[in-house]
Amino acid sequence: MNVRLGSEVANATDDVIVSINPADGSVAGTVEATSPAELDAVVERAWTAFRSSGWPTLLPHRRALLLQKVADGLAAQKESLAQLQMADNGKPLGECRGMVDSAIGTFRYYAGVCETIETDVTPRRGDYLSFTLLEPFGVVAAITPWNSPIMNDATKVAPALAAGNAVILKPSEDSPLLAPELARIALAAGLPEGLLQVVQGRGPEIGSALVAHPGVRMISFTGGTATGRAIGRVAGERLVPAALELGGKSPHIVFADADLDHAVAAVVAGIFGSAGQSCVAGSRLFIEASIYDDVLARVVVRTKSLRVAPPDAPGVEVGPLASFHHRDRVHRFVERAREEGGRILCGGAAPAGDEFDAGAYYLPTVIDRLGPEALTCQEEAFGPVLVALPFGDEQDLIAQANGTAFGLACGIWSDNFKRCWRVGRALEAGSVWVNTYKQSVTSTPFGGFKSSGLGREKGIDGLRLYAQVKSMYFGLHEQPLEVAR
Repeated sequence: MNVRLGSEVANATDDVIVSINPADGSVAGTVEATSPAELDAVVERAWTAFRSSGWPTLLPHRRALLLQKVADGLAAQKESLAQLQMADNGKPLGECRGMVDSAIGTFRYYAGVCETIETDVTPRRGDYLSFTLLEPFGVVAAITPWNSPIMNDATKVAPALAAGNAVILKPSEDSPLLAPELARIALAAGLPEGLLQVVQGRGPEIGSALVAHPGVRMISFTGGTATGRAIGRVAGERLVPAALELGGKSPHIVFADADLDHAVAAVVAGIFGSAGQSCVAGSRLFIEASIYDDVLARVVVRTKSLRVAPPDAPGVEVGPLASFHHRDRVHRFVERAREEGGRILCGGAAPAGDEFDAGAYYLPTVIDRLGPEALTCQEEAFGPVLVALPFGDEQDLIAQANGTAFGLACGIWSDNFKRCWRVGRALEAGSVWVNTYKQSVTSTPFGGFKSSGLGREKGIDGLRLYAQVKSMYFGLHEQPLEVAR
């Protein structure tokens, strides 16, 4: 897949995907779109590589060594990859560097898992020895979103390769530039050709064709819930497994006995980091009624102080949104909140000034005076928009916090251990943070409840996700088997 960077760009056509730098509207680069006919060839190459390269049967420590070399390649090109991601989707440069570090760590982690993961010798219940094996699916489709390209790509590709599969990676059409770089680095590290390929294009076209392709044996998708449901329907009809990491409307809870300085800082970081473009962003702030006005005022003061700036500016805290059409979507979300009776305490518009006029910027926004049933409190903005709501007691809180279709993450601030335990157990969420927020580590499983998804990425389970369990029996009987009587 050829990548042309900004200065070499010709006029875009239907055969070309253009990445627009959301900081200034310039062209960051282009990639060639994959046609349905080309997709057939990609899948065929993947199966050829899977069957002829010896990768599925390579001894685990040999496979692990190559994954370590991929990590080394990423590390050697960390700065250029971070700069490319900054241009591709507008994240602050420091955050982009951190995401390359995350990708490096993911490959190193799954190299370790690859050569140490154990299967089971199961208890004997007869004259046989029985045990399990993990077998790859064959060809896996990995579909990643635009918000954290290199990190999300690694989260899927590393464990899928570690499990012995061939991988076809489809990045978002809004951030297409990092995936080809990962494939190039993997090939240079020694991964057999055809085991990691990239297809480019829009979801309704090449994404749909990839999901429906009869040569794809497993699907892994991160993105919006509506798209996840559509993929789930296709996977169900085809009877292939689908791992779906979907949206969230995560509650961030502050009790009156919390360390309020830490809580307020975490609330602001938890929603406005990455300009709110995070599936686990704490987009619903629940504050105990007795401290509601005080905490909300402190959140607003801190929000107004955030430095909104170009992603390479010193001290930037909030950069542009990833695309202009997404910025417009976020603004429509805020306008609907106004129509529902919400009070905009800060933000609610694009920032003014020469450095912002050409970019997809949006001010960090705090809204209150909406009921929990308001659409603004039910649907995911996926942007720098925080909705604040009061609660009376634990029962009231749990009812409100669980009162959406989502169940991805939540945060609890309280010095009462037993309360944190009770509330954490009662909340329907795949990740619960107590007196912290938005922590994530490759070694800990990640995924959601309800409409926030199916399956678990990361951790040892993240490798098992891409493998099938095979049971084997070795007969130990001394006499011939008889027909059961």
